[in-house]
Amino acid sequence: MATAKSNTTNISIRMDKDLKLAADSLFEELGMNLTTAFNIFVRQSLREGGIPFKITEGKPNQETVAAMLEAERIAKDPSVKGYTSVDELFADLDA
Repeated sequence: MATAKSNTTNISIRMDKDLKLAADSLFEELGMNLTTAFNIFVRQSLREGGIPFKITEGKPNQETVAAMLEAERIAKDPSVKGYTSVDELFADLDA
């Protein structure tokens, strides 16, 4: 009886040790191992024709930058009332 040929191949990936441990832990929680997770990533990449998630430098978009600038302006404005507790804020809102 002939045995079926395996249609798999081995690859080697270099990864930071702590990163691998964290990934192993996460994927174990999800019920899989790193090999399965990597295979899912590759299959989804092929389906989408690229990386299956947005890769960015982590820079905030224009709306976030505008909100941050507004928050900074408000924080520096002496005419804007501040609160030291949530209770104080709600008391003022109820008034």
